[in-house]
Amino acid sequence: TGDTAVVDTPEVAPIEEALALKGWKLTHILNTHHHWDHTGGNEELKKRHGCKIVGPKNERERIPGIDVAVGENDVIEVGSFAATVFDTPGHTSGHVVYHFESERKVFVGDTLFAMGCGRLFEGDAPTMWNSVRKIMAMPGDTEVFCAHEYTQANAKFALSVEPDNDELVSRVAEVNAAREAGVPTVPTTVAKELATNPFCRPHSAGLRATIGMSADADDAAVFAETRRRKDNF
Repeated sequence: TGDTAVVDTPEVAPIEEALALKGWKLTHILNTHHHWDHTGGNEELKKRHGCKIVGPKNERERIPGIDVAVGENDVIEVGSFAATVFDTPGHTSGHVVYHFESERKVFVGDTLFAMGCGRLFEGDAPTMWNSVRKIMAMPGDTEVFCAHEYTQANAKFALSVEPDNDELVSRVAEVNAAREAGVPTVPTTVAKELATNPFCRPHSAGLRATIGMSADADDAAVFAETRRRKDNF
């Protein structure tokens, strides 16, 4: 169709290089939230390409150059593909993710990372837990495109709170080997995160034991304590 989208715009040069390599013209920017490392290239890219900027309606005033404001259950079309928008506040108050269901891909910004989740800058733990659950409910083979390569650091924390998780131990070895070889660890998948990400596993008896949470504690409370420990790790 000739439509080309970029999800978030931390800086212009690498995006331009990728476009030139493919011979594509940028038609859409899909912003997940307002932070500068996600919107910093918006206005320059719009000036160069005349692209349409889509972003969260609850952060409309903080998204440079925004044309279309979206929220829960809105649908954005990019060529023949359609993305359903989910509100995922917590990291920021209006954060959204874009789920291309037919393609089994979700672009999650800073809501979820490989073996981690975003800091709670503008929300509380129950809010973020509800947001993470929306991603967890997607099919296991859904590819999760998070916005940062934090996997190796996240893995160290994950091991500290769930050391007896065999799948986690195996995954950490794979991640360390990949990073040693200069290979990215993103995207991940929903299934991998359900098996190894402590922020997707408040139900885990091992995790609860390590962080001193009782068997009858609410999942949101376990999530909150896990996030508190990560902040101080």
